[in-house]
Amino acid sequence: MDRPGVFRWFWYAVGGRLPERYHDWILHDTTSKHWKARHVVRSSVGLIPLCLVWLLLPGPIALRLAIVLMAALVAYFYSSVYMEESIEHRLARNGFPPGTGKRIRREAAEAADAEAKARYIAIYRQNTGEQSTTTSETTPPHGSN
Repeated sequence: MDRPGVFRWFWYAVGGRLPERYHDWILHDTTSKHWKARHVVRSSVGLIPLCLVWLLLPGPIALRLAIVLMAALVAYFYSSVYMEESIEHRLARNGFPPGTGKRIRREAAEAADAEAKARYIAIYRQNTGEQSTTTSETTPPHGSN
């Protein structure tokens, strides 16, 4: 899997298309375990320069910091609310069929749920019969002292 260099990654982070040789990496970037954190980092690429400009505005530092804080909160809020739509648009822009990211993430979640369910059954369901016999042997019935 080819990973883009720094300049191509910045281009990708601000919404640019990457060549086809990076398609595996784009799919990994948008569907891996940490896809939400990666999205927040990509969102920060466009927000940080604006925040720096707002800090340079004339006025009291408290006011400038408040502007930066409020702008960052609103930007991250909207970025988080429309995260899945943004990811799907990014994938479509890079040549993937609509719904690819959502489908891959759903399949990964179903596989993880199946694995967790299998572990649960192996630990708790298998031992239920053994536990009930050992519990009844060691614990007197209720009401008897």
